Amino acid sequence: MGAKNNNNLFFTCSLIEYIGRSVKRTRREVADFLGKDRISRIYEYADVFHCEPIEKVADELIEESGMSEGDFDNVKACRYLVPDYWDIGEVYERLIEDAYPDEKIVEGIWEVYHSWIDAHISDYNTDFYYQFREYIAVCYEEGEIL
Repeated sequence: MGAKNNNNLFFTCSLIEYIGRSVKRTRREVADFLGKDRISRIYEYADVFHCEPIEKVADELIEESGMSEGDFDNVKACRYLVPDYWDIGEVYERLIEDAYPDEKIVEGIWEVYHSWIDAHISDYNTDFYYQFREYIAVCYEEGEIL
């Protein structure tokens, strides 16, 4: 495990977080609406997408994927300071980097957002999301919060 710093992955995860907050969907649902091909494209061309305001990119993807409004509002449910979507994007980025080799990053994105840990990272009323990256990675590997 190391501090890699995959900017494309960071942007992709932050965008998924931003979209989830915009349409009030779980991050798993956002991944489902986007689909593997679109997520792969976002990851591959993140440096291009990143040149546009994230709001614009999000709006285009929401429309393109036919994403409807849900009722998952972890921001409203948060009793404390809401973490920035870039901060949460970084949590996912680090976890995926730590759990998957470079050639399996897109698969890792899909797996992490479809795993048990997604609900825990999205619960801003716990301190889980700001734990050390190594701890989060070990929990993910073990399949439970240790």
